[in-house]
Amino acid sequence: MTDTPLAGGRPSPDLRIVETRVYRGANVWAYDKSIHLVVDLGSLEQFPTNTIPGFTDNLLQMLPGLREHSCSRGRRGGFVERLNEGTWLGHVAEHTALALQQVVGHDIRRGKTRQVKGEPGHYNVIFGYVDEQVGLAAARLAVRLVNHLVEADPEFDWDAELEAYIKRAERTAFGPSTQAIVDEAVSRDIPWIRLNQYSLVQLGQGVHAKRIRATMTSATSSIAVDVASDKDLTTRLLGAAGLPVPKQDSVRSVDQAVKVAERIGYPVVVKPLDGNHGRGVCLNLQDADEVREAFPVAQEQSRRGWVIVESFVTGKDYRCLIIDGRLAAVAERVPASVTGDGVSTVEQLVDTANADPRRGVGHEKVLTRIKVDDAAIELVREQGYAMTDVPPEDEMVKLALTGNMSTGGISIDRTVEAHPENVEIAEEAARMIGLDIAGIDFICPDITEPVRETGGAICEVNAAPGFRMHTHPTIGEPQFIAKPVVDMLFPPGAPSRIPIVAVTGTNGKTTTSRMISHIFKGMGRKVGMTSTDGVVIDERLLIKADASGPRSARMVLQNPRVDFAVFEVARGGILREGLGYERNDVAVVLNVQPDHLGLRGIDTVEQLADVKAVLVEAVPRDGHAVLNADDPLVREMRRRCSGQVVWISMEEPGSEVRDMIDAHCRRGGKALVLNPSDRGEMIVVKHGRREMQLAWTHLLPATFSGRARMNVQNALAAAAAAFAAGAPLHDIRQGLRTFSTNYYLSPGRLNEVEVNGVNVVVDYCHNAPGMRMLGDFVDRVGDSLESSHELARPSRIGVIATAGDRRDDDMRELGHIAAQHFDVVVVREDEALRGRERGEVAGLVAEGVRTAIDEGSRCKQVEVVLTEIEAVRHAMSRANKGDLVVLCVDKHPAVMSELETWSQQAQAGSGTTDDKATADPDYQPASGE
Repeated sequence: MTDTPLAGGRPSPDLRIVETRVYRGANVWAYDKSIHLVVDLGSLEQFPTNTIPGFTDNLLQMLPGLREHSCSRGRRGGFVERLNEGTWLGHVAEHTALALQQVVGHDIRRGKTRQVKGEPGHYNVIFGYVDEQVGLAAARLAVRLVNHLVEADPEFDWDAELEAYIKRAERTAFGPSTQAIVDEAVSRDIPWIRLNQYSLVQLGQGVHAKRIRATMTSATSSIAVDVASDKDLTTRLLGAAGLPVPKQDSVRSVDQAVKVAERIGYPVVVKPLDGNHGRGVCLNLQDADEVREAFPVAQEQSRRGWVIVESFVTGKDYRCLIIDGRLAAVAERVPASVTGDGVSTVEQLVDTANADPRRGVGHEKVLTRIKVDDAAIELVREQGYAMTDVPPEDEMVKLALTGNMSTGGISIDRTVEAHPENVEIAEEAARMIGLDIAGIDFICPDITEPVRETGGAICEVNAAPGFRMHTHPTIGEPQFIAKPVVDMLFPPGAPSRIPIVAVTGTNGKTTTSRMISHIFKGMGRKVGMTSTDGVVIDERLLIKADASGPRSARMVLQNPRVDFAVFEVARGGILREGLGYERNDVAVVLNVQPDHLGLRGIDTVEQLADVKAVLVEAVPRDGHAVLNADDPLVREMRRRCSGQVVWISMEEPGSEVRDMIDAHCRRGGKALVLNPSDRGEMIVVKHGRREMQLAWTHLLPATFSGRARMNVQNALAAAAAAFAAGAPLHDIRQGLRTFSTNYYLSPGRLNEVEVNGVNVVVDYCHNAPGMRMLGDFVDRVGDSLESSHELARPSRIGVIATAGDRRDDDMRELGHIAAQHFDVVVVREDEALRGRERGEVAGLVAEGVRTAIDEGSRCKQVEVVLTEIEAVRHAMSRANKGDLVVLCVDKHPAVMSELETWSQQAQAGSGTTDDKATADPDYQPASGE
């Protein structure tokens, strides 16, 4: 690349973000969750990095971590080479966003930048993330930084911006305890979902799910937590079990505190009954005056106003961590202190200690910054120093009495040194309180000696103990204590995932999903299903909406009843947010037809196939992809599958497709095909060289005696998915035999009803490829109908519509195809126009019908009735007994309600259509009808 600009002039800070998408699962760009930016370089399209003076040096100075990026070179420093050679600033924004995430400890290295086709200067920038909000903040800051390096912005303070970004990341980051457990779960391939912005996390899916909040788990007893928070009750329970505890009593007034202290004997400790983190704890009180001074300090931290006075046990402060009844770690906690050097003041020593990069605010880092408050100043004064005094060399000055990490203390690992008797006492204490994860606080001279002999005691039992002192000790070896926690929640061999079957395709997704769900319901599974009709959990419709996107999938995976998931996955959800989950055990791709083209950058059928192939790419090595071998675009997806391919085909033996399937099976593969015979078509399961008969297609209710060819294909796909998921053949056979397209099992999908002698079919067909399949069904059914009049053949009346976000040509094609199969076509419109004017969509569809009429199609008349219910009434009023009316619906409950009304009025002999009463409570009219 040259060292001069591609065009004259000076570079301007024109980089801007045009569009932002967050993918929460596998997507068209990556196998894992990613952030997708569409950026516009503006004039910077003419200025690669090597043409901007000082750009590379300044960037590397601000983010030295970029020197480690390998980029496409595959070696350290590869990205720096690209910068020096000259690369475009969209690419720089990608690496800058990754480097900013690495600054806050998110080890993300996945990214790519690709030019948007047909739009010069526009680039797709894709990079991974750990935390969504941190990733988005990194993207915004990366763009601002790049622009600043192109032309300095006087209002852009890099140090201040970086610090604000780091603090933003710290606010949403998991604490050390939660992060340790999540990391351990990830290492075992246990999926996790963050349930809120804090530390509530779900590990596992569905029926196997467990929840944690920091170190509290879904198995933690609420009663045990209450007992542990009541220090007086805790001490009495432990004392009753013969465990060493200090003498104590709880009080509510200063005078009572003094009396108890005198009865117990000085020195004493005064602390809140239900406090935490060592707040309000006053140690080594020598007389009544000190007790009086300490009482209000402790009471202020007590939620219920009770204060404990107990005997002061001398010794070191040890924390014993008990997980699932066994000792996991022991740490000695040393209170916050500084050591004199003979030169610095106490205040300067504190500043030096806080400058340690290991110290941060709260739990953000290994150590917490030492806080100098009034209590710390008073403690220093009691040791004979002021904050401005210089303590002698090697003199230790305490700044806190308790050894809590949250007050700036340090920890020393003592796990292997603990005496077995002390270990036994700690484990027994956790059992007495009933905690699955407990922090037992020992005060004793030496944890290596039995506390019963040295005079030590248990001073406290903590629910939800922090892990930081054990996972990141200041001195000693870290303990991997997240392992026993995950072992407790998911014992070795215990499942954490539920099987996931995902179904996609242009047409047939919903029916196939319902068939699969029906098969596994018959096997006793608690199935969670998402579809365009809603979210169904164990046969109950929880949400009535288009639920074919990633959010609905996550809702199913969070439900504790679900042990099997079936997801209908639509194109829009994949493009918008990705899959919303990590992987699917079985992916089903039915077909790829020209529908929804021209939306979100998908202009060709090949691009649409790439979108739907995301499901195939999300199949693990031990999973399966059920692919329709009759569709060339679906057939090509086999190259993207890491697992096994299960073919389905409706082609006859001897065809090129069947030859390919036979070769596949000879190599041990699986397939489901149709074998014709004099008795009909048999669905055959092929596995290796074995062939197993499954069912006659004409005996399956959903196929209408084999006439509904689309449902023959759907049955093949459902059977193949169930077979791949491990269902026995007899259960698959029973499921297909008992699944029908009645309104209750498959609402809005090929529902057949008779209304006053008129044959009515209700379906959701809304695109040209679907109309071809529906038209084939109409021809097969129509030819078998008997006329009610000897001089007239049965008429076929179709009510059709499509969505407003289709292309004009697609709308015309829908009408053109419908005209080949119906005598009368009634064109209506959906309630949601999707950006079109009222009447525009119907006009385009009707135009296609008229073109077909001019060409000599079956259709002789086209009418436009825009409102759905009015269109249904119009079609029904035109129909005679024996006619076939096909209603392509938008709001199927309202349509079925209208048909029920027609049926009732005929029985009552009213002859009018004004009465809107319905006999079936499941037929709910649409709002406003």
